[in-house]
Amino acid sequence: MSAQILDFPTRPSRLALRLEWFATDRSVLLAIWALYFALRVAVLLIDVAPSSDAISYFARAADLANGLGYRDKGLATAFWPPGLPLALSVMFHQFGVSHVSLGLFNLAASMLTGLLTLALGRHIFGNEAAARGGLLLLAIYPNAIGYVPLALTEVFYTTLLLAGCWALMTRTNRWQLVGAGLIFGFATLVKAQTLVIVPLIFAIDWLRVRPVWKRLPGLLTEGLIVVAVSALVVLPWTLRNHAQLGHWVVVSTNGGYTLLTGNHDTATGDFTPDAPVVKRFMARTDLDEVSSDIEAARMGLTWIRDNPGKFLALAPKKMMRLWLPDGEAEWAYQAGAPSYPRFEALYRAIRYVNQGYYALLMLGFAAAFVVMTLRRRHERLRWTGWWLLPYAAALYPTLICLLFSGQSRFHYPVMPFVCITTGWLAATAVERLAWRKRKPTLH
Repeated sequence: MSAQILDFPTRPSRLALRLEWFATDRSVLLAIWALYFALRVAVLLIDVAPSSDAISYFARAADLANGLGYRDKGLATAFWPPGLPLALSVMFHQFGVSHVSLGLFNLAASMLTGLLTLALGRHIFGNEAAARGGLLLLAIYPNAIGYVPLALTEVFYTTLLLAGCWALMTRTNRWQLVGAGLIFGFATLVKAQTLVIVPLIFAIDWLRVRPVWKRLPGLLTEGLIVVAVSALVVLPWTLRNHAQLGHWVVVSTNGGYTLLTGNHDTATGDFTPDAPVVKRFMARTDLDEVSSDIEAARMGLTWIRDNPGKFLALAPKKMMRLWLPDGEAEWAYQAGAPSYPRFEALYRAIRYVNQGYYALLMLGFAAAFVVMTLRRRHERLRWTGWWLLPYAAALYPTLICLLFSGQSRFHYPVMPFVCITTGWLAATAVERLAWRKRKPTLH
């Protein structure tokens, strides 16, 4: 009776070779970048006029570029956060006030977002295939592409958020904390609640390395430096608001209105500007901009205090409204693109495809959390690590929506993190499958 001999393969499987090619070949990365760039340039060929909030952001930027100040109907305002108009006004001043200038501005921001997505993927997971996979997933994501021609905050803000996270995650000295503070400070001028994510980032950093308690004082100091620098960035705008409006307004005067639209007797979890109580409030003529903000906030907080059960019952609806639908960029084309009536079926089809693609990304994002948790437990590694940063980025708008309301556009800045993480899951699955195909054979 002959002995059985295990024959171990000396050559990698075909799947393993393809994964290695994807992760190492320079032409692959160039092809991903070419696709990323081409799709975003292509969407800029669509004529789409600003609508809704985009009208205001575009007009504020044009006024600033022309030296007219930050105003609305001839009066000083702080209703819209100034970050995007301030940055866009520089582009307008140099190249003229036009949709072409807007598109080029967003295209540049989008390319920086891609670069940061790749860099974050490499740093968080230490896996080139995962990083490239994340960039590819973002490259073909229809909703991310659709925002590029729009005068909305999402494209620019996403770049700032990723840059701030990168600056904190890769810092090696305290001077880099100043840079992070500058980035987060300007991001706060784009979205006032930005600093909520800073303690989440430092919490991950604190818990990922022992000894946690010995490191705590130093990390608290670093966090205070970032917040202090951010506050210094915001301070000139706050002083401007006091001088122009006669009140201390840190960033904007729309917080009260936003709070009220999400918290009232007929609230649904969504942004509800047409609710009866909101329409009655907006019809009042006895309040100026600042007083309106204060009164709306008072009404919203009073409702929450008097209706704690209803407020808590809204939480699941707000989260579902934030995370379940996607593809809201289509609304801007429906409102402002002359081509929409002619090609409505195509626009709608892309919206449906996007929703399915988004669902797959989010399923991958959720599955990656479970897989990474099990893997780290199996390898006896600390559970807390930078791999949690994408989930902290997702927690940040979730916490905000619980107080205000859920809107799908608020998860837009999180999607590069989702793509990175889903890219890691895909790379891990392919790698695991490649090893299974190399099982030894018996002779």
